[in-house]
Amino acid sequence: MIEAPHFSPAGARKGSAFRLPAAYFDGTVNAPVLHDAVTVHLANQRQGTHATKTRSFVSGGNQKPWKQKGTGRARQGSIRSPLWPGGGTVFGPQPRDYRLSLPRKVKQLARKSALNARASEGSLYVIERFEQQSPRTRELVALLTKLGVADRKVLVLTHGVSEAVLLSARNLPRVDVLPYGDATAYDVLWAEVILVEEPALGNEPAHPFVRPFVPAPKPEGAPVRERPRKPAKAPEEKPAASRGKKKAAKPAAAKATKPKASAKKPAAKQAPSKRERKPAPKKKGGK
Repeated sequence: MIEAPHFSPAGARKGSAFRLPAAYFDGTVNAPVLHDAVTVHLANQRQGTHATKTRSFVSGGNQKPWKQKGTGRARQGSIRSPLWPGGGTVFGPQPRDYRLSLPRKVKQLARKSALNARASEGSLYVIERFEQQSPRTRELVALLTKLGVADRKVLVLTHGVSEAVLLSARNLPRVDVLPYGDATAYDVLWAEVILVEEPALGNEPAHPFVRPFVPAPKPEGAPVRERPRKPAKAPEEKPAASRGKKKAAKPAAAKATKPKASAKKPAAKQAPSKRERKPAPKKKGGK
């Protein structure tokens, strides 16, 4: 039977180790299945949007660069041949789907092998309960520091979904949080240390499955900073004398400006009639 270190919610180590369930943690480690699971996971992450242009997609090259015979040079049919610089690519990558799949029982065996491998190495820790109610990153960092795994890649497996723990670890690049049932073989192998919540190792489902977080209370008596608001400017009232001057100046300016006379367009010249046309001068030497 495999045993794992047992810790309290505060990170204090308990005197006795935790006995892992013998039905699942029986020491089975199937290396070929783990290799297949990692290969499939990495292949499914590929987008497959790469594309190269063959000679039919490269613009130009619609005619022969020179005639077939008589130039002394090698015969060529297009400047977009793969032999030319700037031509098409032969057997280049094209968009495709890299997705692979594994049978359901093979996935289960790979996950079981990954957890057994970490447990046999002593890298699987059992936490009695994550009692974090509100998202606090510093509280989670303090727990990891007390366990001595703050500088390692850690996978936290909770019993159901704990929103407080999930939001607390969102800003930590080396920490990943997942429900115990959603962890795959790749997730387990990615982490160097695994923290498992004790109720998750039992076969009982979580009630409730999603544990919502409680917003952290604001400290009492904290001064609330308010931005200073600029006083609104009152509209400036102009004296009545200036108003009268402007009104009196308007009619004088109107009298000074006279409407311009519209310039008449010159009438288009009419073509002369046949009678008004002058006869063409006679050529010299003509009769």
